[in-house]
Formats: sequence, C-alpha cells, structure tokens
Amino acid sequence: MAEERKSLEQRHQMSDIERLRHSAAHVLATAILRIWPEAQFAAGPPVENGFYYDIDLKHRITPEDFAQIEAEMKKEVKANNVFERIVVSRAEALELANKGRLGALTERGAPSPFKIGNLEEIPEGEEISLYKNGDFIDLCAGPHVMRTGNIGAFKLTHVASAYYKGDEKNPQLQRIYGTAFKNKTEMEAYFTMLEEAKKRDHRKLGKEMELFCFDDDVGPGLPLWMPNGTVLIEELEALAKETEFAAGYDRVRTPHLARENMYLTSGHLPYYAESMFPPMQLSLDGAAATQDQELRNAYTQLHDQLREHTLANPDRPLTGRGEELAKEIDALEKKIDALNAGNRYYLKAMNCPHHHKIFGAVPRSYRDLPLRLAEYGTCYRYEQSGELFGLMRVRSMQMNDAHIYCTEEQFESEFNAVNEMYLKYFKIFGIDKYLMRFSTHDPAKLGQKFVDAPELWKKTEDMVRNVLIRSGINFVEVPNEAAFYGPKIDVQVWSAIGREFTIATNQVDFAVPSRFGLVYKDRDNTEKTPLCIHRAPLGTHERFIGFLIEHYAGNFPLWLAPIQVRVLPIGDEEPLVEYARGIQAELRAAGIRAEIDASSNNIKGKVLHAEQSKVHTMLVVGHRDLEAGAVSVRLHGKGALGAKPRAEVIADIIASAKERRA
Repeated sequence: MAEERKSLEQRHQMSDIERLRHSAAHVLATAILRIWPEAQFAAGPPVENGFYYDIDLKHRITPEDFAQIEAEMKKEVKANNVFERIVVSRAEALELANKGRLGALTERGAPSPFKIGNLEEIPEGEEISLYKNGDFIDLCAGPHVMRTGNIGAFKLTHVASAYYKGDEKNPQLQRIYGTAFKNKTEMEAYFTMLEEAKKRDHRKLGKEMELFCFDDDVGPGLPLWMPNGTVLIEELEALAKETEFAAGYDRVRTPHLARENMYLTSGHLPYYAESMFPPMQLSLDGAAATQDQELRNAYTQLHDQLREHTLANPDRPLTGRGEELAKEIDALEKKIDALNAGNRYYLKAMNCPHHHKIFGAVPRSYRDLPLRLAEYGTCYRYEQSGELFGLMRVRSMQMNDAHIYCTEEQFESEFNAVNEMYLKYFKIFGIDKYLMRFSTHDPAKLGQKFVDAPELWKKTEDMVRNVLIRSGINFVEVPNEAAFYGPKIDVQVWSAIGREFTIATNQVDFAVPSRFGLVYKDRDNTEKTPLCIHRAPLGTHERFIGFLIEHYAGNFPLWLAPIQVRVLPIGDEEPLVEYARGIQAELRAAGIRAEIDASSNNIKGKVLHAEQSKVHTMLVVGHRDLEAGAVSVRLHGKGALGAKPRAEVIADIIASAKERRA
C-alpha cells in the first residue's frame, strides 16, 4: 500500500520527541554517508517509538555495522551542528537533486533519484525547504531540534526491507530503524520496558496459557479460541451486555455476509475493497441463467468479429466498425455484470451497513431516538500477510460494535455517554493513562479521501470538539485522518508497563445514513436524516484480549481469570477429598470456575502447577482445615494468606467475581 505524504500542518504538529527523532534520522544519514558516500536516501521520518531512513546501498547493512554507524552519529551529535532551514524554489531544489547534492555531504556524479521523486510529490504552491546539518543537506519540510547536540541518547535497533514509497513496483530499499530520547535515563527505561514486554508478549503467553492458537489449515490471521481464551471472550461480552443494557442499548444479530449492492450503497465498495475478502459469485438459475448465457454467447461472437476486423485492419483496428464493436462489447460487459451483481456476496467487513438496514426496516419517529443498536459482530478483513501480528492484526474479528442513531440535539449527550463508558472500562481494567486522538478532515481532499460536504464536516467536527473540551477528556487533534464519512476518535491506552496500544474507535457519520435513505419523522412531521455514532469501546476481542494479556502479564483479576479457583487437598484420603469436592461444588454452583487437583502429587507440586497455570486463587485443605471447617488461601504471585473460615472465603470469592474487583 502506498505511503501517504504528511501535510505541512501535520508536520507542524510534531511533538518534541518526534522532532528529536526526525533529527536523529538526519544524523543517521550523515553517519552512513561518511562510511558509504555512494548511499542514496529516500525518506527518514519519525515513527512510533523511533525513526528510520530508507537507503539504497550495495553494501547490505547488518546489526554488525551498527557500532561503526553509531560511532559516526556520536561525532555528529558532539559537533553540535545547527539544523539550518533553507527555503528554495522548485527549480533550485531540482538542480541540486540532479547534481546529487540532496541527501548527500557533497555534489556527486550521479543524481539523487529518490529526492527527485519526493520533490515531484510536493504540491504546486507549497513552500519547498532543505535542512542542513554540517555538510549534510536534505530535501525536508522539517521540523527539527535546534542542534544535533540536542539529541541526548540514541540507538540503532534493526534493519528491514521496504519498497520506495511503499509501492512494490518501486525499488526495494534497506530500512534502518533506530530510536532516540532526550537522555540516557529515558532510553534505558524504554529498553527495560521492551525486555518486560517480551515476557508479556501475548503470543507467548497465549500459547503457554492455552488461550488461542493459529493453524495453517484454517488460514493465517484466523485465530482459534481455546476453552481458556473463550472464558475471556464470554466475560468481556457479559460486561459489555450488562453495561449496554443499563445504558439503553438494544441487541441485534446480523449475518456474516451480504450482497455487493449493500456495500456499493454504503460506499465501502469500491473505496474499501482492498481490505475486503474477494467476492463469492453464486451461479444464476432459471430465466436469469438463460439470459446470462445468451449475453455471454453474444459477447463471444462480438469478440470474434472484433478479432477478425483487427486482423483485416491492422493499422486502424478501432475505427469505423471496430469502434462500434468495442462499444457493443463494453455495453454487454456492463449488462453481464449487472445481471450477476445480485448473486455476488462479500464476507462482512463491517457491521454498520447491516445495522442501517435494521434501522430502515420499520418507520421511525423522533420518539424512537436515540436508537442504540449493539452487536458483538464477527467481521472479516483481508489484512496483508506481512501485516498480520498475533491477535493485534487478524483477518477474523469479533467487534464490540454499536450504532447510535440520534438527532443533532441529542448528539452531545450521546457522544458524552460513550466517552463515559470508556472511562468506566478504563477503571475496571486499571488503565490509568489514555489519550483520545480526534481525527479531522483535510478540506483540500474533499471529494477524494473525504465526503464532499464542507458544511457538515465543520458542524460535526465542532460538535465533537466541544464535547471533548467540556468533558475534560484528554485528547489531541490530528488533521487528515478522519473516516471518509465523518470525524473519528481513536482511543489509545498504555499498559501497566507503559506500552502504547490503539484499542478502539468512535466515528461520527453524517453521510452514509442518507445513502441508505434512513429517515425519521420529526415533531413537525417532516422527514429528517439521523446522525449516526459508530462506537466500539472494547474494540475487538482479538485486539483487546491481546492488550489485556500483556497489561496483566497473564495474571488476570479473579473475575476474568480462566481458572478462578483450584482446590488443593493435602493427601488423597477420602474424607479430605470429599471436603475439597464440596468446596468446588459450592463455588461452581455460584458460577465460579473452580477445579480440584486430586492428583497424587504432593502439595508443593500442586501449588507449583497451579502457579505455573496462573490460577488466581488456590484453596489448600488439610486435616486441620477439615476439622475446623476452614481453608488455607493462597493467591497467585502473592503467596499464602493463611487459614480462614470456609463460608467467609467462598462468600468473598463470589462477591469479588460479581463486583469485578481489580
């Protein structure tokens, strides 16, 4: 997928750490040129947690080269060179690129081909700038830190391959990644976090805890949920259903596929086609099948005639009769396609069109609004194989989806209620740090990337912005990243170890309801189109559970733990085992996932096995416990809490699970 160029406005909104990392990319390029002067450079932006620079170089850079490159980078940082901004004309920039001076320390015998390509992407009328540090000059819109010496600490991390501009038709380049911070303390903390993240990797823990798996016969990106993982799914669904019921949502169910026509109406086709699985073309029957065959026969005959005409008129194949035949063939292709369109089905990539159909299935009045339709709907998206990553990027997902149909007057309270729902979930899961990324449109791209309705864009963006400001929610505004039909909010959270995740999205839709002809009768008996809020506070099961595994390191709170309680009898005498079984039965009768370890292992072995299985609560019972009607409580990772009355322990476990205590 082609990489999209950032606008000047987006660049001006770079954070301080992004500016520092952008500058570090230029220092990286400077260092590489001192070692390999022939290197050609493409793009070197800041990215999440670091930076990279794409390089064309015969020498294959490996981690073994990093020490030498970093040594040269340190020299440039120590030199404390100014990042000097130089504004030039397009002609001046092109002249420098043709001399090989851009992305270089000096003029070279060969031009800078990638800089020429980057220059061509700069829109007419946009200011063109270069940045110079020491001898290195680059085509760059900035921004940067003041001096190279402002880069306190940096480290190269890995090498990958990437196509120029993200297009596989272009040359493949080496992508050198690194990271940079204000000081060594921050960088050391970051790498400590990465080491802890490896231990918490949801793919590793998911396998160890038997939560989910993938299978080649099923297909990449299609997770299979095992019993322990299914527990997590059911607990999250129970939480969502309980919360949404209290908030006045109605639950619906929709099929996993739909006709092409519906996605053409919604606009997802053709704009979202590359993210959808290919269509299923069902065979026609009856009169339609006969008509289809007649059209295809006529199509074949016309093609034969066009071929004969082309052979007879090789110099002018598409003039006169040839032109007529080409037009007739084109018309037949459209007729055949239209005839078969009704039998062309797509796997569901999103739930919203189905919910729009439910809204439109019966007449609606203003008295029916707001109407909140919720569904844990399964969707399928054709993520590129190279983008698949554990549960974080999959092709089959179950989404905590809902669509709220409301009037403009109801919008603020409804949108605020959705935000309050997020905050409730954050508290339950111990998410202390979060950020709402409010994405708006780019007026220059109306009718291309965004629905061409400038007044509605302004109105809805103002509405969302006002809600966020008045509610005091932590947010940043990001231009040019809205959905094609309205502004959106991406919800970013940080795990217990400070790792950042994007878990959910809210979107305001002022365009698609009208495409489906959705209306309600207002108080004045006129028909009006409702606004639609798309929301998914718990995201998808896949992404959210992936986050929770890493957030808790697999040590889930009692209410969420796949194995909540395991009873461990000390010995195998019948009275003791029966006492243990009675405790298990009492817990299970209350809906607690309780097991018993009646194996021949000694108590140390049973405790070790329970700890390794991340059982939340272990109830050890021996003869003294049997006689006293007690149990000895042990919590995973916290050790023994001592003996307590059986009834008290059971009541506390039941209450903890019901209240979803942390």
